[in-house]
Amino acid sequence: MLFVASGAACADEVPPPDKPLWELGVGMGVAAFPHYPGSNQTRAWVFPFPYVVYRGKFLRADRDGVRGQLLSTDRVNFNISVLGSLPVSSHDDNARTGMPDLKPTIEIGPSVEVHLWRSPSRDMLLDLRLPVRMGITLESSPKTVGWQFEPNVNLDLVDVAGVSGLRVGMFAGPMFADGKYSDHFYTVAPQYATPGRPAFQASGGYAGTQALVSMSRRFSRYWVGAFMRYANLAGASFADSPLVRQKSVLSGGVALAWVFGQSSKTVASDE
Repeated sequence: MLFVASGAACADEVPPPDKPLWELGVGMGVAAFPHYPGSNQTRAWVFPFPYVVYRGKFLRADRDGVRGQLLSTDRVNFNISVLGSLPVSSHDDNARTGMPDLKPTIEIGPSVEVHLWRSPSRDMLLDLRLPVRMGITLESSPKTVGWQFEPNVNLDLVDVAGVSGLRVGMFAGPMFADGKYSDHFYTVAPQYATPGRPAFQASGGYAGTQALVSMSRRFSRYWVGAFMRYANLAGASFADSPLVRQKSVLSGGVALAWVFGQSSKTVASDE
């Protein structure tokens, strides 16, 4: 029934506006993350970043990350998505003292995006997203660290409260991980067991729930963005690991970018 209603709404939709095929800039951001999901220690990162937006037919780079768009219809997109995780030095983490460091990873895999509903003016978009990603360590001898599946319902609001260029995004959903992924973060091998950190073998399955709210606004030559993410690991298959020091996990950040160039060629884009 939801798809039927969506189809009726789309009949009188306003066509998406034309935007530059690409935009380039440079920015600076600050973000605070727990050392890993479940850690009770937080680290703040200050980092420069390239501001890259590319609205190609098969390759996209925008606020949702870098992804290859392999299939796109009025109802379904099939993408390749890319994310990553930051390194953790066990010397700096009380729960992991004496254990191997966590290497930074890149996570890549397919993602199906189903358009559930959009307003006729295209200022409200509701999607079901089904990303599945494999983690790979970034080191001289890369290793796979398993799969993670994060289905979520995503709501995008454009030109919020009538403010041109102001976007708000919200998503929420459960997380699932295979045994290898959980093992990477939460297993305590017998040789690393201590009186306060008993041995533990993590298993795959339910990995908690997450919710994220982001806000951004594009000015003529500047872009400003912020996000807040909450995750709850209660009931996760690895929740009893001694490395899980807290089950409620909060992270967030802000960023500012200067946009110095854009293409003269334009394309229709909902972004």
